[in-house]
Amino acid sequence: MSIGLEAIANELQRLQRDGVNRVFVEDDTMRLLMPDKDVLARSRSPNGKSTPPTQNRKLLEEGEVSSTQPVKTVTKTVLTTGVAPFPKPPKIEFPEGDAVSQLAWLKDRVLACEVCKKHLIDDGKIVFGNGSPQADVLFCGEAPNADEAHSGEASAGKSGQLLNKIISAMGLSSENVFTTNIMKWRPEHDKPYGKRPPTLEEMRFCLPYLKAQIKIIQPRVIVALGNSTVSGLLGHDPARKMSAVRGTWDQFENIPLMISFHPSYLVRNGTLKTKRMLWEDMLQVMEKCSLEISDQQRGFFLPKS
Repeated sequence: MSIGLEAIANELQRLQRDGVNRVFVEDDTMRLLMPDKDVLARSRSPNGKSTPPTQNRKLLEEGEVSSTQPVKTVTKTVLTTGVAPFPKPPKIEFPEGDAVSQLAWLKDRVLACEVCKKHLIDDGKIVFGNGSPQADVLFCGEAPNADEAHSGEASAGKSGQLLNKIISAMGLSSENVFTTNIMKWRPEHDKPYGKRPPTLEEMRFCLPYLKAQIKIIQPRVIVALGNSTVSGLLGHDPARKMSAVRGTWDQFENIPLMISFHPSYLVRNGTLKTKRMLWEDMLQVMEKCSLEISDQQRGFFLPKS
């Protein structure tokens, strides 16, 4: 088996272990997997013209390419020729100093990470996170959105603006929260628009950076935003449903973890009901942090009588 084929086989096996049940494969990789004339014929339409790459992917998804059937085809992972596995996650050893100096040191370390820089999208930036080194609440997402990757700052774009409004409604500010993601770069994909969720391997590589942030900041509460974030923090569980775990407490690094919607979900599905559900989660966070809650705050997003 060639190096390229072995790397692809290893990646498919890893994805299958992680619970992935669909992959998109580029044409060059398809030729490497099955270089015979029959496969080339399958990638052509009846009139002899080449079928677009999306049609080649459809052949794979419908099971016509038998070599990939063990990974039955829902993620947007892109396999390319010569895929190499991620290196081992970094080990972090803090220098002596207070939280401010340690967090500054860690930020320099992350911004200099060769693996992070290698996977940046065009004009993308590494997103370390924003906020206070003494934050009471740490908000954690899965990976930077397009606006965050462009600016290098967390809480950018529509979902970031909504999160800032939520933080403000809680009576908090940048002085007592920290906002970050598990992954420090935006996941690459082959589409000119949209996004794909990070893989578990991508999040595993970045997890030591997040754990280091938490160790320095020592927040009273961590808020996990979205289903992919929960998988990155607590491990993949195909039986876990966001509808069941949202609004419940868990633990990460011995710190109470509140599971809630990602603000981007509310940007897309901002009904009064979903807003109230997220707000009820934030009320729990406020109570856990011993924050005063006014009657007005308790009444946010309730139906008007």
